[in-house]
Amino acid sequence: MDATTTRDGLTLPRSSRLRRTSDYRRVQGRGRKVRRRSLLVLWLPRRDHPVPRVGLTVSKKVGKAVTRNQVKRWLREAIRHELHRLTRPVDIVLIAHPKAAESNASALRDEVR
Repeated sequence: MDATTTRDGLTLPRSSRLRRTSDYRRVQGRGRKVRRRSLLVLWLPRRDHPVPRVGLTVSKKVGKAVTRNQVKRWLREAIRHELHRLTRPVDIVLIAHPKAAESNASALRDEVR
């Protein structure tokens, strides 16, 4: 089992998640960005961490709590399926735009690719 999967394969391991506010700010301040239809993707290469890490931001502009949580679940699922493709250590922040609420799981997965 490598660092990008868990024993059951259904969740992201802690080592693959951005957890600190300072990590989010560093990626948002110094990272590169690309805009998708309903996402802003920011990334910053790392040398001091062996595996890629991902963080999500879904603000209240996206919708009420139920909608935001659904968008987060869809994004986590998309990330879980695509994380193995990353071969270099990198920190990634996905910021959902309000259009993400109008999307569906497969459309968001296509945007994450």
